[in-house]
Amino acid sequence: MTPSKPPARRLIATNKKARHEYTVLRTYEAGIVLVGTEVKSLREGRASLVDAFAHERDGEIVLYGLHIAEYAYGTWTNHAPRRNRKLLLHRAEIDRILDKVREGGVTLVPLSMYFENGFAKVELALAKGKRSYDKRQTLAERDANREIARELGRHLKGHPRRP
Repeated sequence: MTPSKPPARRLIATNKKARHEYTVLRTYEAGIVLVGTEVKSLREGRASLVDAFAHERDGEIVLYGLHIAEYAYGTWTNHAPRRNRKLLLHRAEIDRILDKVREGGVTLVPLSMYFENGFAKVELALAKGKRSYDKRQTLAERDANREIARELGRHLKGHPRRP
């Protein structure tokens, strides 16, 4: 008997600015309702999460602003690139998320989009917006950690410290 493989995850798109602009409080994995040409376009890696956000509509969570480019070989059945797409979550998760969002100061931001076992998934974050001084502090911490790692690497290789 062969051991089972871990679930294969193939990254489609990431929202790099999201972790800079927001403090991530909690992440959720959500399925996404797509039409055929959208799936084909995603398999080519033609998606952008730059302006995307999620919001409640009729007790469900919907993803707005996600851009999936039109499929090059599609005909009149091609999809609209920026249409609203429903996210698939358990009812209890939706209720928990909506309670947090309704409290205020928290928003839903997609962090990444990927295929897992053939299904398109979105990593959705419950996030709080950062102030400008928080962003500067995060950048300073990252630069300091990078410099520490660089010096540690030099020390382990036996190179002298640069002036």
